[in-house]
Amino acid sequence: MIQKLPSTLLENAVNELSALPGIGRKTALRLALHILRRDADYAEKLSASLLALRREVSYCIDCHNICDSEYCAICADPRRDHAVICVTGTIKEVMAIENTSQFHGVYHVLGGIISPIDGIGPADLEIDSLVNRVATGEVKEVVLALSTTMEGDTTNFFIFRKLSPYPVKVTIIARGVAVGDELEYADEVTLGRSILNRVEFNSF
Repeated sequence: MIQKLPSTLLENAVNELSALPGIGRKTALRLALHILRRDADYAEKLSASLLALRREVSYCIDCHNICDSEYCAICADPRRDHAVICVTGTIKEVMAIENTSQFHGVYHVLGGIISPIDGIGPADLEIDSLVNRVATGEVKEVVLALSTTMEGDTTNFFIFRKLSPYPVKVTIIARGVAVGDELEYADEVTLGRSILNRVEFNSF
């Protein structure tokens, strides 16, 4: 049964908060009441940060990772190995891999994976821009680090075919990550070992 709230303003806030992924109505109410208990300055800073996030955040022109300028901190770091590109489906997977401290190359975020049932095809992803990066001849290895699902495997194979005309090594993370798992939920040790023990895609 949906609880009727004593204030239309509180109701509106709860409705907006409960629209966030993983936030139910009870949690949304708890968050709204927490904001209400804090001083107005807190609410203003919170709303300003959210507006700035939505209006001002940008995406790296090389890897499509989230950033505050043209290039993300990883692509702009000269200490990273720019000849090795790790391909992920989402920004969350970049964060998961970075937390392992086992990968020292750069990334390429596709923005999802091929999923016909969801209406997502190759043209909806940043695959052509990956091919363009490889076509420069400066990339020696592309590491496919997508979720070990049917959709992830389909995307891996499509990318492998697209890169086949180029003299680049294509590898895939080891299956320490269980088949069917989403990469972002893998523990750091397992994910780190999967990165280190990657194998060539055509021999997998």
